[in-house]
Amino acid sequence: MSSNHELRQDLSLAGAVMLGLGSIVGTGVFVSIGIAAGIAGPNVLWAILIAALVATCNGLSSAQLAAIHSVSGGTYEYGYRWLTPGFGFTAGWLFMCAKSASAATAALGLAGYLRTTTGIFSTFDGTSAYLAQIGLAFLVLAIMSTVVLAGIKRTSAINSVIVTVTLSALVILLVVGLRPAFENAQENLAGLFLFGPTGSRRTNETANLYSLLSAAALMFVAFTGYGRIATLGEEVANPRRTIPLAMILTLVITMVLYLSVGFVAVATVGANSLGQATNRWAAPLLYVTSSLGQPWVTFFLGIGAITAMLGVMLNLMLGLSRVVLAMARRTDLPVYFSRIDSRGVPVRATLLVAGVISGLVCVGDVKLSWSFSATTVLIYYAFTNLCAIRISPADRIFPVWLAWIGLFGCLLLAIFVRWEVLAAGLVTVVAGFAWRGIRS
Repeated sequence: MSSNHELRQDLSLAGAVMLGLGSIVGTGVFVSIGIAAGIAGPNVLWAILIAALVATCNGLSSAQLAAIHSVSGGTYEYGYRWLTPGFGFTAGWLFMCAKSASAATAALGLAGYLRTTTGIFSTFDGTSAYLAQIGLAFLVLAIMSTVVLAGIKRTSAINSVIVTVTLSALVILLVVGLRPAFENAQENLAGLFLFGPTGSRRTNETANLYSLLSAAALMFVAFTGYGRIATLGEEVANPRRTIPLAMILTLVITMVLYLSVGFVAVATVGANSLGQATNRWAAPLLYVTSSLGQPWVTFFLGIGAITAMLGVMLNLMLGLSRVVLAMARRTDLPVYFSRIDSRGVPVRATLLVAGVISGLVCVGDVKLSWSFSATTVLIYYAFTNLCAIRISPADRIFPVWLAWIGLFGCLLLAIFVRWEVLAAGLVTVVAGFAWRGIRS
């Protein structure tokens, strides 16, 4: 292998949109809606909307930066250029930690859906079930690593097939579940407006607002797959036009999809039941389809969930390997990981990413890994917006007030993440700087 080889610009607009959808339509819709419903109740629908609006502002900031500085690495590179090396390093380090946790969540969620759909290891319980789920996650991770090592062009083609299957399964859920959702909406969506009919109005309002924003913080992570388009900026054809358009299309499609699925799921079975199903099986939407009494819908949704998790893992590994590559180029990680082979694939960076995700899979807790991801990714995108604010008027594509809204939204939602998880995020930042000091 030689360090002289470069990444290739093989991604078209359609490919970029499909990669964005493959990054977003996965753990977010199949797992995190259930987690957020357990926190906010029916107000999870408001949480999805708030998260989507904040993500849109952040997405436009990312698109603006990637269009005028189309290199691999995303906010890590933007931080170096528009802020300081310290900010750039922090952004890269947080991205690695956040998205590695997201990938581990996807792997565990996939194992949960596999167990529920196929009945594999159904006789296991306790420690045996825990080890079986982790073993399945390792197997899937190995397969996805092999796909990523095949190169961006083949990976994009495989991703397009995965996304098509996933979207088809969700459309089936929406078509079949819409009628039961409307029939049960009056009962299951009774608490949709911030505070309920009983108890102290002020107390309920405060508690429900806190739950709402906590759920929005978790749902925000579900939308951040659009950043994969920016992270792969060096491999996108005509980046100034393609990247902004791809991000906008991706966010609009996913916003409509998440709200529709969230409505059908909560209205059909209720937010509490959805949250309990997430904690028990990490497969809340299968609980929804089982209540419809049509096994064929459950089967197809299970297939869609499996492909969705595969797509998320595939895209996360792509994005993470490119950030590792960028950090190795600047020696924030060992230069050993900066090598690209003759096919334009950063093999060493990809294998490092697979190893880190494998370690996080051993934690075996979907909710914990997703909450940690929420904390770190909110700080990461705060840096993205800071960079976008610094762009000169001559180079600006979108108005600067969008970046200010994105910055404020990230900082606000970060406050409502559990304090233990927020503290873990801060410890992660300190550990990153300790590593950088040792490297220096």
